[in-house]
Amino acid sequence: MLKIFLAEDEYVVREGIKNNVDWEGNGYEFVGEASDGELALPMIQKLKPDIVITDIKMPFMDGLELSRLIKKEFPWMEVIILSGYAEFDYAKEAISIGVAHYLTKPISGDELIAELDKLSDKIEEKKRERELKEQYVREMAENAERESAELFKHMAVGDKSAGELMEMADRLGVDIKAGAYNVLLFKAVSTHHEENEYSGSVVEIYENLQDIASDAGALVFDRDIEGKAIVFRADNEEELKKAEESVRERLLTLMSEYEYVRYYGGLGRPVVRLSEIHDAYEKASHAYAHRYMASESMIFEYEDTVRFTDGGVSDSFSITSIEPGEMDRSRIREFLHKGTGSETVYYVDEFFASLGENALRSNMFRQYIATDVYFAVSAFMEEQGFDRSLIRAFDASSGDISDIESTRSYIIEILNKAIDTRDSQASNKYMGLIDEIRAYIDEHYADEELSLNSLASHVNFSPNHLSMIFSAQTGETFIKYLTDYRMNKAKELLRCTSKRSVEISQEVGYKDPHYFSYLFKKTQGMTPTQYRSGGASEEDEPV
Repeated sequence: MLKIFLAEDEYVVREGIKNNVDWEGNGYEFVGEASDGELALPMIQKLKPDIVITDIKMPFMDGLELSRLIKKEFPWMEVIILSGYAEFDYAKEAISIGVAHYLTKPISGDELIAELDKLSDKIEEKKRERELKEQYVREMAENAERESAELFKHMAVGDKSAGELMEMADRLGVDIKAGAYNVLLFKAVSTHHEENEYSGSVVEIYENLQDIASDAGALVFDRDIEGKAIVFRADNEEELKKAEESVRERLLTLMSEYEYVRYYGGLGRPVVRLSEIHDAYEKASHAYAHRYMASESMIFEYEDTVRFTDGGVSDSFSITSIEPGEMDRSRIREFLHKGTGSETVYYVDEFFASLGENALRSNMFRQYIATDVYFAVSAFMEEQGFDRSLIRAFDASSGDISDIESTRSYIIEILNKAIDTRDSQASNKYMGLIDEIRAYIDEHYADEELSLNSLASHVNFSPNHLSMIFSAQTGETFIKYLTDYRMNKAKELLRCTSKRSVEISQEVGYKDPHYFSYLFKKTQGMTPTQYRSGGASEEDEPV
């Protein structure tokens, strides 16, 4: 039932229109009235009628001004102007605004209903178009998530100019222009689940994080199994600091409500240029890697983590000055199980910082550390079923541990080798998963309920993790793969059978033939009927 709103300053006319028309009997709902445009506008914004009937001459705000504001905010809303004036200039201006009809008073109830009926089909068609577009946007949300992740990746790497980053953001409808920026890397992990396993508590936390960040004007980007990245943006560094403190305070309050969830965070150092965000990300990554040095949940700030520099080589060092806990191999094993290749440099820097520069100046201590890390990595390789000989033992005579930097390089090398080997095995394992997914799609593509969520449930993965794996292994998102698969099946049926579009729609997983036609044209550049006829210009009817 279409909703009608009336704006008319003459009380008698307004009452006559409202009370002398059988609105419900004619399929309409009279939802509100106002005596002028100024009073009408907030009511229209709240009630969102399908059609507004307005007098052209009213005090405070006339019908033309009201129509302009309505069409600007609600372009889908139809407006009928009533006037006792038949001057052409009024009608011409009303048409330029986008008013549907310009009618002269007096007008009978039957005449008004007749005009409304003329608009009904047009309104229903527009409403249907909006619904189809909204459904398409919802279904393609996975693609938007991937594009958003790509935007953050380029911010973090620093391989795009400010102009290129703004173009990418504009395509996503995101405003990234500001006078100051910073990055917070954050991850929540349920202690009752595996690190990368789906957890309802973690999902709740990330949903709340989105709201918390939005309230502070910050943007949230998904990093899949690595959690979230929050990009703070503000007019200046003072406002940026306030936003950081607000998010941190609310985040800590939120996390206190979850007894069985650990969290880690790493906050970078502010920058003033969009093209410098990668510097803030580098600093945030250093702070974030410090989580492997700590046993408690915490948000680390780059400024608070210990830095170190290579001040030269010295053997004036006593082994008794080192606490055994500082060299706990379990921290290294944890990194090998959970860390990524992109984190290795940051992890080693934080690992060295925890040991202290004075200790690392000692050749004897560097040899001890290199040996300890080597055995920890070798043990990990054997646990995973790999050949430990893949890990190169250091050679002191060749300069592998001649100074802090060479020792650092050696440790980074063997850690990356272990992680690459681990990920290679995981990639092979995932290829079997992709084969299973493709077979499942082939069997269930006609089921309208088939989605990333239902598929994730079938293979026992979180939707985000599955999306990441599928994209990494196939080079495209799940929804694009499924849509292309269904469209190709539809094209086969269009060319090889005489079935109607509505039948084909059902057979390829779309109960709504209108949406099928909309999606086919959106992805193939022509309607199903045009495709069947070899690209002719005739319009397709979903019947």
